[in-house]
Amino acid sequence: MDEKELLKEIEDMTAQLNNNKLVCRILEEGDWETLVSWWESWPDWPVPPRDFLPDNGKGGLMIEKDGKPIVAGFLYQTNSKGVLLEWIVSNPDYKEQDRSDAVEMLIVEAEKSAEKMGYIYMFTIGRQKNLIAKHKKLGWFVDDKPSHEITKVITSNIKK
Repeated sequence: MDEKELLKEIEDMTAQLNNNKLVCRILEEGDWETLVSWWESWPDWPVPPRDFLPDNGKGGLMIEKDGKPIVAGFLYQTNSKGVLLEWIVSNPDYKEQDRSDAVEMLIVEAEKSAEKMGYIYMFTIGRQKNLIAKHKKLGWFVDDKPSHEITKVITSNIKK
């Protein structure tokens, strides 16, 4: 194999690696229907009202591979030094081996984003065992006492 062929082979391998890697991006307007379909596919998961989510459903991150969305989550910014990572939801049809890596990447990228925005603390609420295990693995404190999400609609001015 001459030098030209070797360079071509290296370029091809690099392109293949780049095509197969996980990528993080900011949520976009066009992601909403995908997220709704994911929430509807998971048992015991409600679809949150869009206006309950940061930036009307665009205030978060999406991990994808080859343009295929895998997992997303939302960052609720506060006027404190803490930020909330919430409503993590994944593509129920994505069964590739890197699914777990994608979930971990979402958490890590959310941490990086929050730190860039000046936050010091990150908080989340969860009950899904695999997701809790991922947080533990990444150095999060997990309280062993169960808690409950408690919400209330406090106005009658709901847009339907």
